[in-house]
Amino acid sequence: MSAGEVLSALGDETKRKILQKLREGKINSGDLAKSVGLSPQALSYHLSKLKKSGLIYETKEKNFICYELNLTVLDEAIVWISVLKGGKNDE
Repeated sequence: MSAGEVLSALGDETKRKILQKLREGKINSGDLAKSVGLSPQALSYHLSKLKKSGLIYETKEKNFICYELNLTVLDEAIVWISVLKGGKNDE
């Protein structure tokens, strides 16, 4: 995970829409595709970018792949942005 990958993912409207849906909790890929209005192929592309950035992770449950937010990466991004703005640095 790099700051550039995280910021790139957060800068994309479709990826933000996926992240917003994942705020509600774990969801399988089929239901996620339907809820955000993407084809499975398009969703797969965006999910791969989000996984690479570390913003989400996947788990396998029976025959389904489920996705969840990785809030740790979001916390790290918030700290990084805060430091960049001139806020407190806890390091």
